[in-house]
Amino acid sequence: MGIVPIEGLWETHLTVSDLERSIAFYRDTLGLALAHRVPERHAAFFWIGRPRQAMLGLWSTHTAPLALRLHFAFQVSLDNAIAAVAGLRSAGLRPRSGAGDPIEEPEVLPWIPAASVYFDDPDGHSLEYIAMLPDQPAAAAPRISLSAWRRRHM
Repeated sequence: MGIVPIEGLWETHLTVSDLERSIAFYRDTLGLALAHRVPERHAAFFWIGRPRQAMLGLWSTHTAPLALRLHFAFQVSLDNAIAAVAGLRSAGLRPRSGAGDPIEEPEVLPWIPAASVYFDDPDGHSLEYIAMLPDQPAAAAPRISLSAWRRRHM
């Protein structure tokens, strides 16, 4: 056990090259609620889910020559993970597997197990919609499509 039991992740932060473009993406495309802006620090904060449950911070890099490609996942229902493939495409985004391949349906991460759909934000950060599955984990199994997983576990 660690120093204290950790109950969850409350916030994460990303650097972005164009704060206004990223605010529009996370607010208008992904539907996150803009919680707070700090113009003098070139930062914006979004609620993930209900207010005060989880937060995403965006920080403008201005002219910094440093760019990182980071990853985080949004937990969604299974129905919404399935719908995300078409939804992302209609928003002009490319749904993909964790390996970067185009997908037609969520892929399953068997060791969890969870269905996931990856996509990128305007700065190339790797985002993911992930839905926990009720099945038992299959630690040694490779990633497979949701329909293939269902055929094996129904």
